[in-house]
Amino acid sequence: MSAELKKDSLGLMHSLAMGIAGSAPTFSISATMATLIGAVGVLAPASLVYCGLLVLGIVFAYMHLNSHSPNAGASYAWVSVIFGKKLGFFAGWTVLVSSALFMVSATIPAGSATLLLISPALAESQIAVTACAIAWLILVTIVIVKGIKLTGKVQVIMTSMELIILSIVSIAAIIEFGPHALHTLSWHEFSPLAFSPTSFANGAIIALFFFWGWDVSLNLTEETRDSKKSPGFGAVGAMIIIIAAFTAFAAVTLVVLNDDEINKSGTNVVFDVANKLFPAPWSYLAVLALMLSTIGNLETSMLQFSRTMFAQSRDGVLHERWSKVHAQWQTPHWATFLIAIIGLALLVSSLISISIAQVMKASINIIGVQAAYYYGLAGFACAKNFRHLCMRSTWDFISMMLLPVISAVALWSAAVMTILTFDWITTTIAIGSLLLGAIPLLRKARQTNLVVS
Repeated sequence: MSAELKKDSLGLMHSLAMGIAGSAPTFSISATMATLIGAVGVLAPASLVYCGLLVLGIVFAYMHLNSHSPNAGASYAWVSVIFGKKLGFFAGWTVLVSSALFMVSATIPAGSATLLLISPALAESQIAVTACAIAWLILVTIVIVKGIKLTGKVQVIMTSMELIILSIVSIAAIIEFGPHALHTLSWHEFSPLAFSPTSFANGAIIALFFFWGWDVSLNLTEETRDSKKSPGFGAVGAMIIIIAAFTAFAAVTLVVLNDDEINKSGTNVVFDVANKLFPAPWSYLAVLALMLSTIGNLETSMLQFSRTMFAQSRDGVLHERWSKVHAQWQTPHWATFLIAIIGLALLVSSLISISIAQVMKASINIIGVQAAYYYGLAGFACAKNFRHLCMRSTWDFISMMLLPVISAVALWSAAVMTILTFDWITTTIAIGSLLLGAIPLLRKARQTNLVVS
């Protein structure tokens, strides 16, 4: 039988920390910065600024929708009410699919960072990294199932330590390499005119992977005190912090590393930057930051998956087993175990890939496109839902209508343009994994003999 999640377990600071951890500054930089710079070069900082501003429009949409109707299903629940159950289901399904795919790109850096600390010679071995990643996935699963309150406290500590380490590295980089940067940056690189439509789209989708995950704060709304305000305010605060952090470290990477070093860094950009700034063992603070970030990101991704599945199951869209919560810990343990099993399967299957870098690049692009889809749905849902209220003030019009719509259109346009550049395997995974959602949707419709509107 279904039960409620543990109420009033989190506060505003937890929502802020969860939002930051969901985007995982150090992990995202390590996993994605080399890919972003490879795609757009010195335009990387600007790509992060513009994409961050676009995502901020979606953050406002989430904030308003949550204040109107707090729900662990977040975009799934809101889109279902505003646009109908079919679109709502696929908004939720996209969250589930992207979270599942993320298990590979999240755990691989954790394994790589761990091996850098204990056995550097194995850090380039795909088998060793995968085995270590599996160990981390199992450990994080146990922590999450044990309860949200403990997870929230640990997350605040880990996120604070991570941001402090990133700040130290960034300040040291400016002091040491500022006068003789390896890449010269100018204000021209921040102009929209510096981009072509294709380069902007490619940069935006990759940059979207940096920001993806902040919305976990809204998936935890039923477990948060002052559920109509704290999750939304926490998400807005988190977005402002991570825009600044990502943009600053993109500039730091270009200043400290040359093109060859960036290409070779793979998923170790932060460590390579720190290694040029600090002697060992102090440079390994960057590895510590990466481990903290990856653990936090794993937690938030699994939380987002389990809460979305919990909400869909509670509404009868998916099998009722996924809405069951543990009698003692009050967590949706079966949904949590499911995402762990999926993650383990995907990690093992990733071994057939040629390299870690290939796995990371494919998952980054796929998740970016899928995130653009369900974020865009939420932006349009906000505009439609508040179309009569948004004229109350200039701020209401901007935050409820203008920014969400602009952001949704831009994200969908960038997603379409990026899909056109995919190879057939990446395209098949990106679109095919979403279309698989038709199977449980149609099966449930037949079982209940209901017409899904």
